[in-house]
Amino acid sequence: MLPDTAKEQPQVGEVIQVGPGKHNDDGSYQAIEVKVGDKVLYSKYAGTEVKLGGDEFVLLSEKDILAVLG
Repeated sequence: MLPDTAKEQPQVGEVIQVGPGKHNDDGSYQAIEVKVGDKVLYSKYAGTEVKLGGDEFVLLSEKDILAVLG
């Protein structure tokens, strides 16, 4: 049993850019299902945090996204 403060809490973020998608074995791309502007829920420790200038970003793989919020 863990106290509420010790449980992993999911994070919410806004998609600001997406890549072309997953590269398949046959050379084609599988399109990404999220789009710029979507609010997403992702695991607290997912992705890679980067700082550019004064801004902080999290780079995520689509598989790390738990849900797209309405």
